[in-house]
Amino acid sequence: MRKATVFLLLGIAFVTGCSVNPVTGKKELVFMSTAQEIELGRQNYVPMQQSQGGEYDVDPALTAYVQRVGNKVAAQSGVDLPYEFVVLNNSVPNAWALPGGKIAINRGLLTELESEAELAAVLGHEAVHAAARHSAKQQSRAVLMQVGVLGTAIAASDSDYGNLIAGGANLLAQAGLARYGRSAELESDRYGMEYMSRAGYDPQGAVDLQKTFLRLSEGRRTDWLSGLFASHPPSQERVRANEATAATLPAGGIRGRDEYAAVMARTMQLKPAYEAYDEGRKALAGKRIDEALAKAGRALDLFGGEAHFHALRGDIRLVQDNYDWAVTNYTRAIERRGDFFYYHLQRGIARKESGDRDAAVADLERSLELLPTAPAHLALAGIAKDRGDVPGAVEHYKVVAKSGGDYGRLAAAELLRLELPVDPAAYVRRGCSADGNGNLVVSVRNETAVRIAGVQVAVTYTDGGRQRERRFGIDGQVPPGQVASVNTGLGPYTQGSGCPARVVAARVAE
Repeated sequence: MRKATVFLLLGIAFVTGCSVNPVTGKKELVFMSTAQEIELGRQNYVPMQQSQGGEYDVDPALTAYVQRVGNKVAAQSGVDLPYEFVVLNNSVPNAWALPGGKIAINRGLLTELESEAELAAVLGHEAVHAAARHSAKQQSRAVLMQVGVLGTAIAASDSDYGNLIAGGANLLAQAGLARYGRSAELESDRYGMEYMSRAGYDPQGAVDLQKTFLRLSEGRRTDWLSGLFASHPPSQERVRANEATAATLPAGGIRGRDEYAAVMARTMQLKPAYEAYDEGRKALAGKRIDEALAKAGRALDLFGGEAHFHALRGDIRLVQDNYDWAVTNYTRAIERRGDFFYYHLQRGIARKESGDRDAAVADLERSLELLPTAPAHLALAGIAKDRGDVPGAVEHYKVVAKSGGDYGRLAAAELLRLELPVDPAAYVRRGCSADGNGNLVVSVRNETAVRIAGVQVAVTYTDGGRQRERRFGIDGQVPPGQVASVNTGLGPYTQGSGCPARVVAARVAE
């Protein structure tokens, strides 16, 4: 039956899932329709931007320039997609494409490029990922793998703010920054060069780009390895392939070195400020508070208009339990950029810690509107619990518990603290047996992942023709997966006649 089900599903997949790759013209297995891809990209483009630092909005001319180049190159694909291009406020050199033509490039990558032709090569490469439906093909392969094992779980990965994400956005972060296979990367290199050439750019820009990537990867710069190279690994093979492709394309075209330098002037001027900010973030993560504070001050001295810099100072104050100043710093960040989840999340946490619960709830709920995160749900759960709203707390904890990871384990533990006393039988299994004298022995098994205590069982028995109930306590703590017993002294009890006991109390051991 199992094999038959698998073969049936595989058969349906191959009958209904074959489509023609709009870039290569080859038949490929893709379950998702183009309309579904476009909708997936539309729904998740903004959450993906939020999880990667938000829009880089302090240099609108640069964003407009990237959009012009991107649209110019993507128009050569011949694939009718609603292409969009955004610059993200992130120092990690990276670029990515969601299904349906939703493309992003980080500020950190733009500062490493040297010409408009190199930019066209990056955006053309990402446009091919979208046009050739590479993400959809990856998901189709995952479906087949799931069919083959009848339900293998997919684990989510972290990226930048992605480690805060709760719920479905976690899978999105994984899909959006997935590492493509070798064939998909070479395919995107090749057709991306064709797109840029038809758009009037010198394809040698793509060769130079890969040489730069390879040189930097050999230098093992950690920020590069955690960014573009993680999803688009460079290699000498890709350099040679680009050189071969360039030889087949018309020589010459736009290089745009001067144009690129001109449009990047402001962002390059601000680069030292962002470098100080990044160093401050690393110092804070390493608990070097004084250094972090100095770096945040340096960044703000260089450029006081960047909201991230104010938020860094807020994070430092939050670690120092200086909640009033933290709220002030986050408010300054929000005044400069009100649509980024992190500032609302952190201000909500600071307000919660200072006792301003109503304002905290407003901030935390606003952050959830922008991006669903585990810390926001946990903070709201804590406020609900403090107010005696157990159902509300349970609702938030359940969202986070499903996400896994450290936050998920924390939420599961808190959920257990709330639910175990209310419904102990759902977490503690009981069984009955008889001792050598025929008296009833009740055993309990701890089915949770933590130690429990205060376990009580209620035994129903007949005394003088009347039905009575008596409670018995299990002494001490019961470790996870372990069994403990109590001899009730009630009898006679006949083995296998049904267990007259039920678990009526238990709590997490302190």
